[in-house]
Amino acid sequence: MSDRTVCRGVRGATTVEQNTRDAILNATRQLLALIIRRNEIDPTDVASAVFTVTRDVNAEFPALAARQMGWLDVPLLCGYEVEVPGSLGLCIRILLHWNTTKSQKDIHHVYIHKAISLRPDLSKLPPVDWKELEQWISEQMLIRETNKTPE
Repeated sequence: MSDRTVCRGVRGATTVEQNTRDAILNATRQLLALIIRRNEIDPTDVASAVFTVTRDVNAEFPALAARQMGWLDVPLLCGYEVEVPGSLGLCIRILLHWNTTKSQKDIHHVYIHKAISLRPDLSKLPPVDWKELEQWISEQMLIRETNKTPE
């Protein structure tokens, strides 16, 4: 840990079982929530986020999940991952650029579901209580909805 704030990257990836709007949004929210919680990220410190998907994931923009969780002022971008024969399909990846005093070695990247195969060396998570995680996500979405300014 340092006293100096710098912009660091934190990565994560997940997979969906099917190319549907709900599957994409749910999986992205879970991944984003785990990245936030593992790294103690305050959304006001996020400089930007890049979301990529494999070509077989196109039923929704994964960045919408971040908007649903209140990331209204964070620049977000979606794109396609490079198509390599035999690579993992139905995959969503995130790269967050985040202002922090943490050193690069203190950042926890998050790979879940079938995406663990992408970086098994970075896929060691403490046990995840998925029900509690979904409750936390719902609370974040409710906070965003409650703080929404009328148009």
